[in-house]
Amino acid sequence: MRRTQLYLEDDLWNSLHAHARSQRSTISELVRQAVRERYLGKLDERRQAMQDFVGIRKNRSDLPAATEYVRGLRRGRRLERLGKP
Repeated sequence: MRRTQLYLEDDLWNSLHAHARSQRSTISELVRQAVRERYLGKLDERRQAMQDFVGIRKNRSDLPAATEYVRGLRRGRRLERLGKP
């Protein structure tokens, strides 16, 4: 965890202070929670997004098998294209 400093307008600080007291929390925790929800999304939403992503290629017949695709990238002239002998 890293420490930071914020400048808040009085009305915002008063609102956060009152909310923190009513929830028996701290202003810092309320700010961390708000930033987490705003910029990382809610945990349930992130978890659901990951669940939705699992197996996304499973029923795609138009795509090569992942193993073959990766092997294809590894062979050939790739190193030469990257400028390596």
